[in-house]
Amino acid sequence: MSVKYNLKKQGQCIFAEKYNKMKNLILFLSITIASGLLITNVYNSMIDARSWGSNIPTSIETTRAYFKEVNPGNFYRVFSPINQILGLLVVILFWKTFPSVRLYLGVAFIMYLMADAITFKYFYPRNEIMFKTTSLADVEILKTAWQQWSNMNWVRSLILLIGIAFSWLSLHKIYIGNTVS
Repeated sequence: MSVKYNLKKQGQCIFAEKYNKMKNLILFLSITIASGLLITNVYNSMIDARSWGSNIPTSIETTRAYFKEVNPGNFYRVFSPINQILGLLVVILFWKTFPSVRLYLGVAFIMYLMADAITFKYFYPRNEIMFKTTSLADVEILKTAWQQWSNMNWVRSLILLIGIAFSWLSLHKIYIGNTVS
């Protein structure tokens, strides 16, 4: 009887160990995707936005031609939802761990949602102005939209960075908590 019990307990431990590894892997994946979004966002600020505003309206006209087939939105439309799904998934998977882990992951998820909400409410309208609807003759409107976009993109990057920091804090707590128990 005790042999069966020991085998059952041993099997449960192996399952729990594999489950924890899978959870940690998903958290690492979440951090990786969010970090990729942040780096791409910073690249957009440092390289793309500076090019867009370098010689308005000519630079906007060039960007419009360049964006005929694809644009950075094609990247974000794939990876932002993946980031949100992974962010929510890790909140669910780690819900029963330490309360601080749940809080950190919840804050990270809210930051990721906030970055996307800003994208829809703030950036999409300016993208429309710069790259689709506004006449190239309306230089002041284009300059204003570009300046607003450029300044606010650093805020969006900071929001993503805060989300990533909270994800890392949760990971740190998970590993510290696992070594303490």
